[in-house]
Amino acid sequence: MKLNLTRRAVMAAAAATLSLGAPALAEEKVLDSLHFLIPGGAGGGWDGTARGTGEALTGAGIVGTASYENMSGGGGGKAIGFLIENADSQHGTLMVNSTPIVIRSLTGVFPYNFRDLTMVAGTIGDYAAIVVGKDSAINSMGDLVAAYQADPRSTAIGGGSVPGGMDHLVAAMVMKAAGEDPTAVKYIPYDAGGMAMAALLSGEIAALSTGFSEAVDLANAGEVKIIGVTAGDRVSAYADAPTMKEQGIDAEFVNWRGFFAAPGLSEDKLAAYQTTLTKMYDTPEWEAVRERNGWVNIHNNGDEFVTFLEKQEQIIGDLMSELGFR
Repeated sequence: MKLNLTRRAVMAAAAATLSLGAPALAEEKVLDSLHFLIPGGAGGGWDGTARGTGEALTGAGIVGTASYENMSGGGGGKAIGFLIENADSQHGTLMVNSTPIVIRSLTGVFPYNFRDLTMVAGTIGDYAAIVVGKDSAINSMGDLVAAYQADPRSTAIGGGSVPGGMDHLVAAMVMKAAGEDPTAVKYIPYDAGGMAMAALLSGEIAALSTGFSEAVDLANAGEVKIIGVTAGDRVSAYADAPTMKEQGIDAEFVNWRGFFAAPGLSEDKLAAYQTTLTKMYDTPEWEAVRERNGWVNIHNNGDEFVTFLEKQEQIIGDLMSELGFR
């Protein structure tokens, strides 16, 4: 069964033509300053996306200066609540978010959903990956499935999200596509991706469900082996990582990331934000950040962003119902 949560489920893949010329000139600046609100701690996927976006925008001269504020808590709910409750004073702020804003509203972790915010644009996608420790006897998804079949309770898969969260859903989706009962998979949650990775390296879990960009750095350092990535084709940021599909597991997934603003944002300000992000794609500064992280460009503004999120909400909701999380 194909469970495709990629951009292709809702929009055609747009080919990004990236300029290799000189950086953007000063007169192309759209905003003097931009403040990024990050719903999680330093070093996570949201943090990397916000800071990488700010790096590209300021380096290209599209934005004068960028500032960053990490606000952890409530699975991202604290930052969302702050943006809503202080909307009038936050119209110079962009908040980064991703697939969990859909998942956590469906599970009732917080009382808001993406419709309570001003939807600015989706910008990138980060594939999911299944990884094992460098010394693990498991070297492929076939090995992992065989180990699971031999001893399900000892073949735990961990993740940096709660039961029913994104890492769990990815693990369940992949194992279902491999022919296993997704509700029987032993999933061990950790408070954050870093703690989950530590559990993998200590042998506490057999495999880890995580973001591809987070796995690449550790794979390059020789700490883990990436045994499967949920992309349609191999990703150049770590081309040694095989896809699920080439191993006979028909599962694709991309964790979109994008930006939201406070409710009540003026049309002029929204247009300025969207122009800022659109210009970014044509700069070598952005291409350097994107390639370094193994991200894929997924750019959808305004109504396209709404359509994308509503489609993902439906697909994820159906999977969560099947797994008993709704």
